[in-house]
Amino acid sequence: MSSSAIFRKALGADFERLHPELQKRFGFSSEDRVGCVGRGTMLELKRGAWWTVPFLRLGAARHIMFPESGTNVAFTIENYAYVDTYGRETLTFVRTFEIRPHRRRRFDATMIFDDVSQRIVDYLGTHQHLAVTIEPTVLPDGSLRIRGTDQHFYEGIVGFRFPMTFSGYADLHEGYDDERGVFTIHVVVSNHRFGTLFEYRGEFTCEFPDVDVAPSAVKPLREESRT
Repeated sequence: MSSSAIFRKALGADFERLHPELQKRFGFSSEDRVGCVGRGTMLELKRGAWWTVPFLRLGAARHIMFPESGTNVAFTIENYAYVDTYGRETLTFVRTFEIRPHRRRRFDATMIFDDVSQRIVDYLGTHQHLAVTIEPTVLPDGSLRIRGTDQHFYEGIVGFRFPMTFSGYADLHEGYDDERGVFTIHVVVSNHRFGTLFEYRGEFTCEFPDVDVAPSAVKPLREESRT
């Protein structure tokens, strides 16, 4: 595992407290020439109240959340490390959900480690319009919690801090079940005033294929330099 891996940089010595399977999953960089592809089931997909649907539909166009809900939904998550056009070590988090026959949804994210702030920045969607600062924490049981904090919107010359009144904070918890040999994941996106906007909970297993070049299909269509 590489010292240039973004979660190693962000967590420092705490990285060693992660469950060994999570260290393997989050501890590689482009230097390792390996990927992590998870396949499993979202036991539950939920969205918020009816008024969240228009916003979720808008996000679906750029692979940022979506309005459907369901149970036992097959999904994949693809993590590949590469160096982007700005020379930054980057890690993809591309989730594909098989909602139903002929209906597939994606939730795309690419993460980098910002050397100035010493924090991870999570760019959401196909065009990296939304940049979210995230805070990873290792919990006592070796699982990983990732919480979103500040959000910025970027489009062309426009850039501003996104008002959280109109957005949601993400709270992700990922662990490993030793008895069943599966990764577990639970994500809640919520607004302080309006409650849960989007939520999913599932489990998956991973393969770690050898990779010379990250697939273009998991990379964003546009890259943003601002953090």
